[in-house]
Order: sequence, then structure tokens, then C-alpha cells
Amino acid sequence: MLSQLARKSWCLLVLPMVVLLAVLGYRAGAGLHGPVSTGLESAVVSAVGAAALSAADARATQAPDRPLANAVGPGLPLDLRAAFEDGRDLYAYAHLLRGAADAGNAEAGWIVSRIYDYCGVYAMDPQGFALDSAVLGGMDRGAGTRLQAARARVQASCRGFSVRDGIGREAVLQQRKASAKAGNLAAEAALLSMGEPLSSEMDYRRGLARRVMDSQDPEAFLAIAGAMGASAAGDDAYRGMIAGSQFTQLAWQVAACRLGMDCGPRSALMNAYCANAGICSRDPGQDFESFVYDAAVPGQSVEKMNELVDGLRAVRGGKR
Repeated sequence: MLSQLARKSWCLLVLPMVVLLAVLGYRAGAGLHGPVSTGLESAVVSAVGAAALSAADARATQAPDRPLANAVGPGLPLDLRAAFEDGRDLYAYAHLLRGAADAGNAEAGWIVSRIYDYCGVYAMDPQGFALDSAVLGGMDRGAGTRLQAARARVQASCRGFSVRDGIGREAVLQQRKASAKAGNLAAEAALLSMGEPLSSEMDYRRGLARRVMDSQDPEAFLAIAGAMGASAAGDDAYRGMIAGSQFTQLAWQVAACRLGMDCGPRSALMNAYCANAGICSRDPGQDFESFVYDAAVPGQSVEKMNELVDGLRAVRGGKR
């Protein structure tokens, strides 16, 4: 049985991904293994802590221990987003970034919020995370292996966080508000998807969606996707825009991948779907875009989906 704490964290962190999970679950059937709850962002399978991993598994799920490279300013990596994707000791990385975030670095604050989002399920109950993993790992031999690997990566990356850190939804929300006010577009877009926009005015929400599209920033595209799906149906703020259905949300996410978001098989995006949501590809080498087209887009809709994605990638003036 899943721990009550893990169930609670699932409800808090997965809300922006509910629509996509529903689409994938509906389309993929037996192709998607182990959805274990109803609810972007509880838990599904690693081993009973690091002690339950074999030495080989532990080496495979932890990146080499090396210092952060390409540091600029007060010890920050040159590419903050890439360092997050690298997944090495996110606990230490979050603490490194917090100083810069508190000093007004909007990008550092955004990455802190991503770390909190990614590690939130684990942090709310590390022991429960491990116990739930052990139970769920025995459900299906093939699916359990993939879930176990994804959960082990989360556990290895997030080790150090605990419930004392309080990195649940409120911490994510506060960090994103601060980053958005400091000028980070992805954080501002994420607030819209969380149902907590800086302003509820129609003109603001429409303008934000246009700013994200014009930015061609892959992280901002991914961040706003949850607000551009079925929840946008009938909302005049998005009239004439690519919004309002389950497939428009997918289009924004796929566009993010095509714009350069790390959507590979071992990306934080793919790993979070599998580890935190129980939605795993049958092919461990499949990236997010291929996964979506394989599991969620019927063959007769592929051309239409491509049109939606291409429309999102066309910025004003007709340039790409």
C-alpha cells in the first residue's frame, strides 16, 4: 500500500500533468505500465533505499562525482538548466542556487523551483518513497524494472532532502512567484499552469501566452503547456490560439522538445513521468516526443499534431 504521505505529495505535484496522463492512459492501454494513482508532477518504483540497490545498479544511477564545471560568478555553472539535467546531487545544487536566487537571480530561482518539483515526492518521505518502491517494484517484471531504474535515479539525485526542507507545493509556488517577478518567463508561465498567475486579468493571460510563444524558450513552452490544454477550452483569453484541448497541451510540450528542451530517454522530463507518475515508455531508449506520438496521438492525427507544433514554432514576422 502506498504511504499516505506519498499519496498526498502526488496530489500536490502532479496537477499540471493531469491532462497528459489522462490522454496517455486512454491511448496507450497496456503500452503504459503501472499508473498507480489518479493524478506533471506519487510514487512508483526504485529499491528499498540505496542499501537495496546492487553495487552495479548504484553506479549506473549516479553520475561521476565531479565538481560543477564552467562556473561563473559565485560558483554557478554557466548553463544552469544543463546542470539541473545532469542530476548530480540536486540537494547541494539547490543550496548553491538559493543564494543567487535570494539575491535576485531569476534563472537560479526558476531552477530551484524545478529541483523542488522534481524531488518533492521523495523529500516528503524518503523512507516511505523507498518502501512504496519496494512494493510497487514487484507488480510487473518488465514495467517494474523501468520504474525501479527511474525511481533509483530520483533517489540518487535527491538524496539529502527530507520533510524538514518543506519543498512541497507552497515552496515551489513561492519560489516561482519570486522568479517570475524578477523576470523569469518560464516561472511566470508555470504559475499560470498552477492556477496561480501573477494576474487573473484576461489581457494579462493572453499576453503571457503570446510572450511565451514569441520567446521560443523551450522551458517556458513546457511550463505553460498545462494552461493551454483542455482547461483553456471556452476561455476568451486564448481565442484563436493553439489552446483548449488535450492535444494542444501535447503540442506545446512537443514544441518545447523541438525547440531544444532536453527530452531524451534519461531527461528529467521522462524520468519524472516514470518515477513520479508511473507512466513509463515500453522502450527505455524512447524520447518524450516519440513517446507522445507512439502512445497518445492516433495515426490519423499525426499530421494535425505536426501542424499545431509548427504553428507554435512560428514567431511573429513569419520567421522560425
